[in-house]
Amino acid sequence: MRNWRRATAAAVLLAASLLTSAPAGPALAAAAAPVHTSADVHLFYYPWYGSPAVAGSYRHWPQGGHTPPADIGADYYPKLGPYDSGDLSGAVDQHMRWIQQSGAGVIVYSWWGQGSYEDQLAVGVLSAAARFGVKVAWHLEPYTGRTAASTVADIQYINSRYGGSPAFYRDEAHGRRGAFYVFESLRVTDWSALDQVSSSSIVLAQTTDTTKVAHFGGMYTYDGIAGATAPGWKGASDYCKANGLIWAPSVAPGYIDDRAVPGNTTPTLGRAGGATYDTEWQNALTQGEPSWVSVTSFNEWHEGSVIEPATSTPPSGFGYQTFDGAYGRTGAAAETAYLDRTRYWVDRFAGTTTPPPGTDLAAGRPISATSHTQGYVPANANDGNPGTYWESANNAFPQSLTVDLGAVTGVSRIVLALPPSSAWGARTQTIAVLGSQNGTSYTTVAAAAGRRFDPATGNTATITFPGTTQRYIRLTFTGNTGWPAGQAAELRVYAA
Repeated sequence: MRNWRRATAAAVLLAASLLTSAPAGPALAAAAAPVHTSADVHLFYYPWYGSPAVAGSYRHWPQGGHTPPADIGADYYPKLGPYDSGDLSGAVDQHMRWIQQSGAGVIVYSWWGQGSYEDQLAVGVLSAAARFGVKVAWHLEPYTGRTAASTVADIQYINSRYGGSPAFYRDEAHGRRGAFYVFESLRVTDWSALDQVSSSSIVLAQTTDTTKVAHFGGMYTYDGIAGATAPGWKGASDYCKANGLIWAPSVAPGYIDDRAVPGNTTPTLGRAGGATYDTEWQNALTQGEPSWVSVTSFNEWHEGSVIEPATSTPPSGFGYQTFDGAYGRTGAAAETAYLDRTRYWVDRFAGTTTPPPGTDLAAGRPISATSHTQGYVPANANDGNPGTYWESANNAFPQSLTVDLGAVTGVSRIVLALPPSSAWGARTQTIAVLGSQNGTSYTTVAAAAGRRFDPATGNTATITFPGTTQRYIRLTFTGNTGWPAGQAAELRVYAA
């Protein structure tokens, strides 16, 4: 990671010539349903963005002399456009949904000192995180004048001000202490002051040099380029294990900051269709024994290291890249490819791909269909709202609805629902269940049969079958006594 954007973080408030609000995510009607996530996978999260509609001007998006909204200081263009980190019910809630989808349980919040822009937004982001079961650790950034003593004061301030939030991360395996990553810790030589907070907080140094971690509680790397070769990782891991410290190597999908730093000649790291991310994860899990894995990053757009969805249709004429081709996906399907691949690696890190019983594996997952009519799109079938539904093209059986669970997982039960309203008369849909581990070759999991839906009994149908391991679940509809189309308000898939 380059120092340029850290040193100028407070100086990128530029007046915008176009006043447009950041696109908002879907409104949140109630607390999100629990989703299986790992508290040992941490995503570096940046709350420093602003827009005219919320912050009064664009913040950070103009980095490198660009003029939002179409022209931003990043080589990828966000699915949400140049959003505002203070848009809590829009962009931030959507971030938390995506973080859930990734399987990571913790964000590492970029924090620039007491009273900073990021500090002022922390209460709102913690509140959003709490609604989605996401925890918050802290990335202590190198603001001007930072010392070991001021870092101790900052940790005490954060613990006092935010420690009561249900979203405040505490590591259960290490005395329920909070986690603080100190970026560019090598700027300070004497960290003995950290002994004052070691009983309440795990403080990590950014280095693999074991001679530079006295008084720290662990080590992390952050550098997304170095993760491709993992220099010093095994030695750092062994040292941490021998001394009771946390080892949290950082992995990244790639790195490019050309638009944010015009004329930059420092290296970039291509994504290689996802192979780079896989290599770095593999290094993290094989070059030692990580306590946590940290991901660089959820949304550091300037450095092109994001797993946050980048749009497949960015504004033309600016040279933006997309995630097209990632893990064999193209177009809109590629936008969430890195979220889904993160969940795959989260499961690998946990040593299992079997979530707790009762977890709806299909909730919020990528979903597609052979067709839809009007606004009754496939995403309605797993959005958690039984009042919305998918409907296929009419009078054109067979039709199918396919959900990607994100990883090969043991499944044995599906619950399919239609809107519970009495306006929906009872009907029988003829449905078969198919499964696939690779999205190409499908086998029959449950043969085609009439599935009865009756509003008097909740308008749901349960399909059970012998436990099977699949990543993709496909429902094939060949008949419907109530309407000449396939219909589904909720597709829920449960673990074996």
